[in-house]
Amino acid sequence: MVLITLTKGMRQYSQIRYLRINLLNMAKKKKYTLTFDQEFDFDMIGVCSHHSDYRLVWNINKKIGLQLAKSNEDYVIMNKKGEVVSNYSMYEYKDEIDRLTYYLIKNKNHGNYLIPEKPTIDYFLFLHDNYAVNAKQLMSELKAVPSVLGVYDFDPYDIESAENIVF
Repeated sequence: MVLITLTKGMRQYSQIRYLRINLLNMAKKKKYTLTFDQEFDFDMIGVCSHHSDYRLVWNINKKIGLQLAKSNEDYVIMNKKGEVVSNYSMYEYKDEIDRLTYYLIKNKNHGNYLIPEKPTIDYFLFLHDNYAVNAKQLMSELKAVPSVLGVYDFDPYDIESAENIVF
């Protein structure tokens, strides 16, 4: 059995040498960053209305012929920890003929905005997987709905918080 005793100076030298080796190993590690471009599979239309969501939906269904219905669950925004930050009233309609889904989501709920860059917009109509419906024609039909004050087309690539929208 060999007994090794370290003096105070030797311990300091050993610690410095260990620190130097760790620093050299850290310098050798490569860091990779994964970046990706967000692709949106929906059209985004802003709707201004002074009516409540159920009344707006009733007028849209009556005038345009959609069958928007209250979703079983609200649209929920979560943080990175998985905690619910906010939720928004949502109506949906799955069009089996054109193979797309319409979502009407209220923009404001308890002081939080779904799209904070557009606080003057009351509702957003999303056309998910839209390849058949002309969004411009739909906008002109929405303008004819009695409870709609204004309709605006938005490009999701120009809105930073649009990456929070996931269907």
